[in-house]
Amino acid sequence: MKFSEFSYKRPDMERFQEDFNSLLTQFKSAQTVEEQNRVMKLINKLRSTFNTMFNIAQINYSTDTFNKDYEAEQRFFDTNEPIYKGLETSFYQALCASPFRSTLQTIWGKQLFDIAHASSEVFHPDILESLQAENKLISEYMKLIASAKIDLDGTEHNLSSLRPLEMSPNRETRRKASQARWQFFEANSQQLDHIFDQLVKLRHQMAQKLGFANFVEMGYKRMKRTDYDAKMVKGYRDQVLAVVVPIAAELRQRQAKRIGVEQLKYYDLPFNFRSGNPKPKGDPNWIIKHGKKMYEELSNETGEFFNFMLDNELMDLVTRKGKASGGYCTYISGYDAPFIFSNFNGTSDDINVLTHEAGHAFQVYMSRSFEVPEYYWPTYEACEIHSMSMEFLAWPWMGQFFQEDEAKFKFEHLSDAVIFLPYGVSVDEFQHFVYENPEATPDERKTAWRKIEQKYLPWVDYEDNEFLNRGGFWQKQGHIFASPFYYIDYTLAQICAFQFWDKSEQNLSGAFDDYLRLCKAGGSQSFLNLVKYANLSSPFEQGCLETVVQPVKTYLEAVNDMSL
Repeated sequence: MKFSEFSYKRPDMERFQEDFNSLLTQFKSAQTVEEQNRVMKLINKLRSTFNTMFNIAQINYSTDTFNKDYEAEQRFFDTNEPIYKGLETSFYQALCASPFRSTLQTIWGKQLFDIAHASSEVFHPDILESLQAENKLISEYMKLIASAKIDLDGTEHNLSSLRPLEMSPNRETRRKASQARWQFFEANSQQLDHIFDQLVKLRHQMAQKLGFANFVEMGYKRMKRTDYDAKMVKGYRDQVLAVVVPIAAELRQRQAKRIGVEQLKYYDLPFNFRSGNPKPKGDPNWIIKHGKKMYEELSNETGEFFNFMLDNELMDLVTRKGKASGGYCTYISGYDAPFIFSNFNGTSDDINVLTHEAGHAFQVYMSRSFEVPEYYWPTYEACEIHSMSMEFLAWPWMGQFFQEDEAKFKFEHLSDAVIFLPYGVSVDEFQHFVYENPEATPDERKTAWRKIEQKYLPWVDYEDNEFLNRGGFWQKQGHIFASPFYYIDYTLAQICAFQFWDKSEQNLSGAFDDYLRLCKAGGSQSFLNLVKYANLSSPFEQGCLETVVQPVKTYLEAVNDMSL
């Protein structure tokens, strides 16, 4: 069934709550583990009906934020999703309190109960209205970013369509395009500060109502982080600072020499080669045609998956007016269907986002048979292993997309992955500052961002851009608004993905076997257990980054990038 044929019906929340509470009563009063197990399956089926409609509504709205009907459904879920979370929490509490818990844990696994416990700690009816307000503010941010209409030399752009101009070989074109982007953010900075200030204060108030000192611990529990904490994350950030920042700085120096500038400016950073950045050699339909061939050749499983996505029109890939920014993958459980959303813009990002989001979609496709929805996806940092590793597992086919620029793309892809790590930990450290200092003013937040940025990204030169020099760059990072503490995940996963890259360079088949096994495990284990399951080293281990990054550094040093 094609996505356009999926049935959408707004849930009747009164009826849904009645049905859910009836099943919950049956679960609590069950006299045998078999009876509890039977009712548990019915509860999961009911949860699936809500989540199916929620995800269809979210997809519809993100594909056209100007559509009033889609916006109305998004508002409905902004209000009612926290009510659903309250019901889900009641189920989690009953599950943890079950007299048959040990037997149920044997059947379903420890991870379900760890998730249930963590989730129970971050919801209470007292914060329902705050959660609704949080959702509405996030939608307000999403709509504001999607509304960007940027005039540049007589042509109207959104934020995605500016990207190719920011990669232009002409330095003045790059400068003007980058300035146009940041002029949009500066013009809307006061509104963005207002939205974020409300979000921070809401989250802090919720945390205090639930007995936390601030939102940091609550945020970690909302992310279902059950086997590492903020102290371990700080130790990991310190590793990035000591090991990766010097390598990234050297790569930026090579970039300046390569593109022929004495000093990299902020508008030079996306431009990698004097001959022009690598671009796919065809339009979106051509990319999809080659993507189909790639996934059919990679494995039987990936071929089956990608054809399923194509046959059922489960991808919306090309940028257009009114479309939300960025890219994502979600899962529509009622139809056993992943969905990929992105904004193709004619750059190498199109290939990266296709392989990245396909990695997410392939994982959930392989784990869709789990009976508990908690296991469709792992926690976020483990999710990103699948996506970032798929980018590298696809390397043998990059010649199809980039042809004579294959070597150029691979150097750019791998070096950008290294350079990303310091930025990723900057976002994380900034969020810790924000929620440890909830009374900080918008100006104090910007000052903190700029200080953190200078620590991890010492090569960034904003020239005379006052907005960026004051610390405004972070406002473009949607995760900071919508998904607090969801960003270190990308960097942890990148360290795991580098390990898959190294394995695949030596033995693609063996690397894919480990990858497939990881995908099939879904979310049935915690992050660190999944890392072990895939035969990877934990990023938290002292010395891990030095060991993992060394083969990457060796590869990049061996490339004569001046000739590309």
